Amino acid sequence: MGFHSAMSYIVERLPELWLRTGEHCMLAGCSTLLAILVGVPAGIMIFRKGWLRSPVMGSIGILQTIPSLAMLVFLLALLDMIGVVPALIALTVYALLPIVRNTLTGLDGVAPEIIEAARGIGMTAYQELRLVRMPLAMPVIVAGIRTAAVVGVGIATLSAFIGAGGLGQFINRGLALYDTGLILLGAVPAAVLALIIDFSIGFAAWAMRPEMMKSRTRSARRAARVTAFALPVVLLLAAMYPLFAKIAPLPRAVPTVESGAGTIRIGTKNFTEQLILGEIMARLIEARTDLIVKRVFNMGGTMMCHGALVGQEIDLYAEYTGTALTAILKEPSSNDPKEVYRTVARAYGERFRLKWLKPFGFNNTYVIAVRESDAEANGWRKVSDLREAAPRLRAGFTAEFAERPDGYPGFREKYQFRFGRIVDMDPSLMYGAIAKSEVDAICAFTTDGRITSYRLKTLDDDMMFFPPYYAAPVVRKNTLLRYPEIADALSLLAGLLDDTAMQRLNYEVDGKKRSPEDVANDFLMSNGLL
Repeated sequence: MGFHSAMSYIVERLPELWLRTGEHCMLAGCSTLLAILVGVPAGIMIFRKGWLRSPVMGSIGILQTIPSLAMLVFLLALLDMIGVVPALIALTVYALLPIVRNTLTGLDGVAPEIIEAARGIGMTAYQELRLVRMPLAMPVIVAGIRTAAVVGVGIATLSAFIGAGGLGQFINRGLALYDTGLILLGAVPAAVLALIIDFSIGFAAWAMRPEMMKSRTRSARRAARVTAFALPVVLLLAAMYPLFAKIAPLPRAVPTVESGAGTIRIGTKNFTEQLILGEIMARLIEARTDLIVKRVFNMGGTMMCHGALVGQEIDLYAEYTGTALTAILKEPSSNDPKEVYRTVARAYGERFRLKWLKPFGFNNTYVIAVRESDAEANGWRKVSDLREAAPRLRAGFTAEFAERPDGYPGFREKYQFRFGRIVDMDPSLMYGAIAKSEVDAICAFTTDGRITSYRLKTLDDDMMFFPPYYAAPVVRKNTLLRYPEIADALSLLAGLLDDTAMQRLNYEVDGKKRSPEDVANDFLMSNGLL
């Protein structure tokens, strides 16, 4: 990406960048403040009550060992809600350990002779703590706050995975689409923000130290203190400059190791339907051939799976014709299913040496869904009906839909309206979020069984924006040359799954909480394929 294109890219996204930066600062700042309000008194308490040290520090230490993403998921389940609240709780928990530990260490570290002198002049225990221990311990306490704040900026990027916003939304979208520009758009400001916070807290601590200010005049002391508090704002504005510099795509080192003898690798994206299709293909190949199947499931988004297939890291996965046309080939959308299939099959063979096998039979296209109650109250039947209300609505979209040309960017251009707020979230969270009124519209999938179970209304795509998304196995040609029996086995699935059948299988997993393995096995058994 050249300088001018990078600059245009940043300028185009600058409003959202500022919004996400503000969300990120709120998450990191509020959690650090909460940790200070809890952690410093906790450190003082366990200093004065020695018997509390081991249980309190041990408990905080155990919480610190839980992986941050696992903590977010745990709080998501415990609180039964998404967004800012579980993110703030998780970030506060992670900020507690350095603050509590440094408070305790700082209070413990005051020289005994100083304490003896304080007691010698008749200070009470409270006066000793307030006038002697706390001032002398302050540099160590501030160091703990400094560590907690910087770590909080980094962990806050994960909050985007549960719909809490922040700079992690860009990173989340970039990982789903394997878009280096988007990843950098989230990672660079987060890194700059961490440096700003680290430097500012360090400077503020220096400016407040009495020994550094003894030899200076009152005006010099006042200027230093004002600078210490104003510096974060000034540096944050100045830190935006690097974003306008050249953003070059990072080279991707892809291994070119061929499959081992008699082994093929099947990949999937990171949502229920893909896991079911991957398991169906895997079990059928295992049953109809002598090949060993290695499952590489939950790989991520489209670009991750496509890159792994082209890079010979996997041998096949299920892709959708509309996704291939717009997201991979960057071709204009079309509403003719046969033409779309012919286009992607031809282009994949010529450009990537990949083979599209016959489609499974269902069309899992995007659809905008709202709550049935809202649709009835407002008379929403087609997507265009949302135009007037859209600025007041919150939309929950997957990371891919938020960025792909066949998703929200193209949708905005076609329908000529925008939603008031966009929340990135995992596909598994969207339906629960709209059912609990945490968002008002989602990019649902026509074959998803949760549309009915959550009482959602799918709106007619009256401007025919969304292309057909017929799913089919995509296989490396070299793999088919080596193991032609794969095509014979997978041909048994051609046309076997219509929209209703796929919706039922998805609901078995998402609604009835059965495993994709059991659902795939039952489907193959019921159709006499096992």
